Amino acid sequence: MIIARIIGSVVSTIKEPKLVSQKLLILRQCDSSGTLSGPEMVAIDTVGAGTGELVIVALGSAARETDKTAGAPVDAAIVGVIDSLEVESGATFRKE
Repeated sequence: MIIARIIGSVVSTIKEPKLVSQKLLILRQCDSSGTLSGPEMVAIDTVGAGTGELVIVALGSAARETDKTAGAPVDAAIVGVIDSLEVESGATFRKE
């Protein structure tokens, strides 16, 4: 799993039937302080996350292990919204 920040959303009227009615969001991987560090990717939202939030993202086959993604052609799924992050030096992120 990775930490990422949601930076936008995707509208797709024609898509794989298993993705119909599923929210797709654009995100970028980030470090524990919330600084963006990776390329943009599209992920299916399984938890009701929103733009600007820091989230936990399952990648690869693990992304297809939720009730909403089982059997769907996805390789990135948002599986949690982060409230706070703590590392050895202390809290680095707290949701406002």
